[in-house]
Amino acid sequence: MGYFYFARHGQTVWNVENKICGATDIALTEKGHEQAGELGRKIKEEEIRIDEIICSPLMRAADTARHISEITGIPMRVEPRLIEQNFGKYEGTPRDGEEFRRAKACFATDYEGGESMIRFCQRIYNLLDDIRVESEEKVYLLVAHNGVARAVQSYFANMTNEEFASFGIKNCELRKFEFR
Repeated sequence: MGYFYFARHGQTVWNVENKICGATDIALTEKGHEQAGELGRKIKEEEIRIDEIICSPLMRAADTARHISEITGIPMRVEPRLIEQNFGKYEGTPRDGEEFRRAKACFATDYEGGESMIRFCQRIYNLLDDIRVESEEKVYLLVAHNGVARAVQSYFANMTNEEFASFGIKNCELRKFEFR
């Protein structure tokens, strides 16, 4: 069976400030740009096979992907389905806020102007289904967001609601996922 790689974007100011970024278009910090460059060099030095980079249209992910592409020579394209979940009224608020924690437990409810967890996961699962079909011939690197990483992880592994809500990966962490 095929496989693909996933990486979260580099650091943003709101990551540092522990704020929910969601669909808000936040730029990388200087450290975030450096992290993206380091990831690109790692992929190149370790000769990790990647045929194409697919990224979220949000600048923090697109800039991360661009750095990786420039260093490795791997072509990239934007995939709108990789945009982070829209957390509605919670965007820009503390990530560990009590009201947000309660709202995250309601998977079928949108975030007052945002997107429900179920609809968000459907969007990501549909993309992964498409990649599964193509993965026999092509290896992708998806560059996106922590929420997308959570949805990807849940596509491959059973998770309780608590495990799902608390799952996360580090900025510019590279993970490999294999289709079975």
